[in-house]
Amino acid sequence: MRAVEAIVFEPVGCLAEFPAEPFIEIGARFFGGKRNASKSGSRSYWYLLNLMEISAKTLDEAEKEIIEALEAEAVAGAAIYEDVIPALTELKAMGVEVRIASSLSQAAVEGFLAKNALGGYFSAVWSRDTAEGIKGAPLHRAFSRPERAIFLTDTAEGLKVAKSAGFNAVLMMNDPDEARRLAMLEPAGGIVSLLELSDFVRLLAARDNEH
Repeated sequence: MRAVEAIVFEPVGCLAEFPAEPFIEIGARFFGGKRNASKSGSRSYWYLLNLMEISAKTLDEAEKEIIEALEAEAVAGAAIYEDVIPALTELKAMGVEVRIASSLSQAAVEGFLAKNALGGYFSAVWSRDTAEGIKGAPLHRAFSRPERAIFLTDTAEGLKVAKSAGFNAVLMMNDPDEARRLAMLEPAGGIVSLLELSDFVRLLAARDNEH
């Protein structure tokens, strides 16, 4: 793995703990999802994205408005991790680009950043609206040199999407039991706290300089 120039974040599960219920509701109402999906906000979110990806449904404007309202509900219920601002501050001081690549709507992403006063930390923000797609689409738009970037995720689906887009996938180990299972998917690394990202970047830079 080469030295890191950018870290790309999906807010759901990596910057905050989101409630599962709004994502479950979107999936059940519009894409044939199950209402007994995981109670994990991250897993429910990625389950919804899979449903959206395979669905042939064309949404009308009223349906899009309902989905955005439910996403706004998810944003309102999201609890930002306490180490987010210290970690982002240190990364920016190191000259590492920090960017957003999310499959949330643009309104939801902007609402999340405004709610938590995070807008000034990110040099680029991509959503499913601006990237015109979900999962890999925002990632492809977020950074043009994926081999020099990290995508942080806490789910199996996130790891798969990052790898398919050519990004180095780093596992956010929010759940110890889940992390042990996901380690079998061979992420490029794993962290318990966002504060570990700066040390991770320094380590990779040192290794790159040795070569």
